[in-house]
Amino acid sequence: MNLPSQPEAPGLAAATGMFIEVLVIGIGSLASLFGLGVAVIGYDATEKVMPIAGSTPFAGLAVAFAYALGILIDRCADFLLKFKRRSLRARYFSSNSSYAAARRSVNQFPDIVARADYARSRMRICRGWFLNCILLLVSANLVLIRFPVQNRSILLSATTMLGLLVTVGFYIAWSSITLTSYKKLQQQAQIPGSSVPSGQNGAPDGTGAAAP
Repeated sequence: MNLPSQPEAPGLAAATGMFIEVLVIGIGSLASLFGLGVAVIGYDATEKVMPIAGSTPFAGLAVAFAYALGILIDRCADFLLKFKRRSLRARYFSSNSSYAAARRSVNQFPDIVARADYARSRMRICRGWFLNCILLLVSANLVLIRFPVQNRSILLSATTMLGLLVTVGFYIAWSSITLTSYKKLQQQAQIPGSSVPSGQNGAPDGTGAAAP
């Protein structure tokens, strides 16, 4: 008789999701760093190191390094967008205390917390890839300048245009998700039975409701 499988622990699921998010960001960061390295060492040296880069031990190290880079890039992107995030939050919350109160009030609703976690996951990925796109654009242009390619000016123009468009796209996506999260949190904090004091609304930065 087969026993039913046990549901995955919420803490383990959250940790797994966070690991994947950071790795998704870190892979882009690693690609930009690799492109920068290729641009520095040149074509001939790149051909010599490619067999090493394709080995299994190197792949394992690359995954670990990508994870570490993902953490770093996420923190850097959060710092760069900190003032914009506070500006978006101010549209719905007038003070840090009201923001914190709303965070506490919605933690008693598991469904809201689950949706908030998903929103924050998308927000972090967009935030990290906003910075990744800038780094990838720089490294790609350096590779085009360093390597012997035909129609270099056309490729540089096309790469720059595409890179800027994607960068702006991720910025807009991050802004939209962040603003929507604060708006939803303000509404969710008014659910009957919540503990938000009268006249106060709040939103979370890291835990609880649908805030980034």
